[in-house]
Amino acid sequence: MISLEDRVREVFAQGGALSRAADQFRERDGQTRMALAVAQVIEEGGPLVVEAGTGVGKTFSYLVPALLSGERVLLSTATKALQDQLFGRDLPRLVEALGLPVRTALLKGRASYLCLHRLELARRDASPERVSQRALAKIEQWSQATRTGDLAELPGLDERSPIIPLVTSTRENCLGAQCPQFRACHVNLARREALAADVVVVNHHLFFADLSVRESGMAELLPSVRVVVFDEAHQLNETGVQFLGVQLGSAQALDFSRDLLAAGLQHARGLVDWQTLAAGVERAARELRLSAGRQWPGTKLRWTDAAPEGIDPGPWQNALEALQQAFEHAADGLAMVSELSPDFVRLNERAIELASRGQRFAQPCAPESVRWVDVGNQLRLVESPLDIAQAVKRRMLKSDAPKEEGAPNRSWIFTSATLGDEPQLRWFTEPCGLEDATVLRVSSPFDYLEQAALYVPRNFPKPNDPAHSAQVARLAGRGAALLGGRTLVLTTTLRALRAIGDDLRRQFEQGDAAHALEVLVQGELPKRVLMDRFREGADHGRPGCVLVASASFWEGFDAPGEALQLVVIDKLPFPPPNDPLVEARSKRLESQGRSAFNEYFIPEAAVALKQGAGRLIRTERDRGVLAICDTRLTAMSYGKRLLSAVPGMRRLESEADFDAALADLQHG
Repeated sequence: MISLEDRVREVFAQGGALSRAADQFRERDGQTRMALAVAQVIEEGGPLVVEAGTGVGKTFSYLVPALLSGERVLLSTATKALQDQLFGRDLPRLVEALGLPVRTALLKGRASYLCLHRLELARRDASPERVSQRALAKIEQWSQATRTGDLAELPGLDERSPIIPLVTSTRENCLGAQCPQFRACHVNLARREALAADVVVVNHHLFFADLSVRESGMAELLPSVRVVVFDEAHQLNETGVQFLGVQLGSAQALDFSRDLLAAGLQHARGLVDWQTLAAGVERAARELRLSAGRQWPGTKLRWTDAAPEGIDPGPWQNALEALQQAFEHAADGLAMVSELSPDFVRLNERAIELASRGQRFAQPCAPESVRWVDVGNQLRLVESPLDIAQAVKRRMLKSDAPKEEGAPNRSWIFTSATLGDEPQLRWFTEPCGLEDATVLRVSSPFDYLEQAALYVPRNFPKPNDPAHSAQVARLAGRGAALLGGRTLVLTTTLRALRAIGDDLRRQFEQGDAAHALEVLVQGELPKRVLMDRFREGADHGRPGCVLVASASFWEGFDAPGEALQLVVIDKLPFPPPNDPLVEARSKRLESQGRSAFNEYFIPEAAVALKQGAGRLIRTERDRGVLAICDTRLTAMSYGKRLLSAVPGMRRLESEADFDAALADLQHG
């Protein structure tokens, strides 16, 4: 009988099935090596960690052996957009090329699906500040035709739209089997299809939400799956800690208060004083926010004692207790009328859960966890584990549990283009509890020496110099002017994002029309709109583009070809040392006699730098320049380690070399 590895070799060989599925396919040693490693772990079981450089073709490297194995497969990726790409493009092409009778399904979190019951409630809510009637009418019209209820199908719906929470459900407000729309529910339909499928595509958020609350439908799905693949696995740890901790926010309380009042007045007007109960929750939530005082938006306050730093413990504890009591009073009122409507049963459960969280935050923080408060217009109380290692070992790998006789030896594949900066990939494996996993590193097939150049300006302000952002804007502006746009500026802070964006606009949008460029700044438009506009460049008579971005644009942004030829990084992307989670992780390392700087800050910066640099070269024909505007790369001893994380590009030693390289791109 032919082995899985032999079948995989046949598919990846020149003239094999893969050449019929992929455009311009050619046999790549790295892609085949990864596919064979995946095939081996599928046959033997256990965890495999693969760092596959850009251009390896890792998607097909795990899909081919997974599909050929005939096993039930769960695929998890980082975002809903990547889910849609995997489910809508990559999987169908490969299933067709391999000629396999495979049934596939897509499963997202509830916030991705239209809730028919909540849509009905939104129709009845006449308050204009809550409902945009035009947007609601558009959703209602679409709801008559959609089969899946996936809001991603609805053209023109901004993912930031305030109407989305009004027409989708959460774990807290879903009525479950008591819902009048239970049979037609889009979430339940998606779960039923997932349970009947051979290959199910989910995302990391959904996976960890389920691991935390056992609620999304994967509690039934995962035990029947033999192969689990995490693509874009570098995001697993940070995604996981969001869901494995506990959160309580003033926005949660205000949403509960509104739902409480709406349901009470609709189903049991006059039986309970709903106005007083709702007002009590709202007042307590606002008092808790006020007790935190005036803070810069986005501030994170450490919380190691009775109250977060800088907050008077007395008023804080009183406000926290008042919020807990307001939830308890609401629960009592709801219990009196619970038999009248399933809405009241679910609201009662929400109230009890929120009161329990309030009580938890009144107690000391759990060991091996860290607690802080996010302060903005609203307040968010967070208690989080430092990493997901214990959860992975106990709940996924179940390394400390006796193996059931006859139970399948599940295979776990974790892959990404960036998983660390040293051979054992400890940046990824240690916080994810995968120290015993098999590790494979497959380098990119791109010729970076030929395709790309790296420029680190020598005479440049230091990163903490007030003039630094202006100089970054000047360098990026000069490059963008030579290229006619085609420039991405990645910043490490939102303050630098705004400063550099403003400076570039002064350079390009107030000059003569012949040299004008459009400056796009993250946050001013939805991410998808910014990406699409940038990729268009100077087509159709429009000016070329400069995109200034931070955070999520360091990864997952793909602009192949001539659309992007200059990437400018303002500073080395070290994690912020005063962030409570970063601080707690650092202290844990120091308590173990290890260097937090060498074992945490440097690897974090190396991985982020690798991700940012990876935006430049996306295909074997791309050419470009990477500029890193941080003199620490050449002046500090750790600079060599960080430089080694960047693909091996040729070095530009002077400003003249930089200009010449850009001029070469312009005429190339």
